[in-house]
Amino acid sequence: MANPSKPKFLEQLRARFGEVKKLAGSLSLYEIGGGEVRIYTRYSKRHARKQGFYGLRKADLDRLEGVSGFVVFLWDEQEMPLIIPTGHLVPLLEGAGLASDGQYKAGVFITDSSTELYFAGVGRFSVDGFYGWSALDAALAGRGKKAAPQLNHFQWQTIVGSIGARKGFDIWVPANNRSRLDWNIAERFPLLGRTPPGFASISNVIDEIDVIWVHRGEQGPAALFEIEHSTSIYSGLLRFNDVHLLSPKLKPRYHIIADSDRRSEFVRLVNRPTFQVSRLADVCSFLDYQQVSLWHEKTNQS
Repeated sequence: MANPSKPKFLEQLRARFGEVKKLAGSLSLYEIGGGEVRIYTRYSKRHARKQGFYGLRKADLDRLEGVSGFVVFLWDEQEMPLIIPTGHLVPLLEGAGLASDGQYKAGVFITDSSTELYFAGVGRFSVDGFYGWSALDAALAGRGKKAAPQLNHFQWQTIVGSIGARKGFDIWVPANNRSRLDWNIAERFPLLGRTPPGFASISNVIDEIDVIWVHRGEQGPAALFEIEHSTSIYSGLLRFNDVHLLSPKLKPRYHIIADSDRRSEFVRLVNRPTFQVSRLADVCSFLDYQQVSLWHEKTNQS
């Protein structure tokens, strides 16, 4: 059966940016903007639990070097394309081994709280900020990578809470942080007045978690966030690991938020044996500030 997602994407690409040129020697590489931007399309069927599996050919990725390059992940019934700059992928691929067929194997996992990109032996990385056309718009407009706003720890807490509220979750923030949330950068949202359901027995640990998204009606947590602005990523992982081990029936996602320069630190730490044995590495992902900012913009537009 033919894949309808790619023709649909290419049709939308032409409508937005004009001529789309297919590169010789590849079935998946294209140029727009007179060769200014190159795009590598990958497609997967959706498998159990909304999972998609992709092969990224090194030979094709090499042809994205020296230009503004993007990898587009496509799947059936996709509302918006997932378009990730190659500059974001390069440090991840450095830690991922090539399979015998010359491809890097990637997975895209869609959960209630986020979309995550996975490379075996490297980890999971939240990519919600890369849905839509804004990255290509920026590349062709010559604006380049939009820098993340310079915000403090409590402002990032406010933004993460705002994203969750917009997505329909109840929001929990530690009591001693609530007065320091910044309502000038996000529309005020209500906060849960007590420890999220299922966490009462470990409230001393939960009191140190920066933001928790909770399913409406107190049905349990969807996602936990630690914002490591100047603090140790390892300490955040240890707190997550405590929750993961002490509340095994709850199955939230865990997210470390930090500057993009600390992504390699996250990869090194989350792959320590202790987190491999506990399986925290399977449910914990990394978000940088720019992604969070883009995610916030997109939720405000929806």
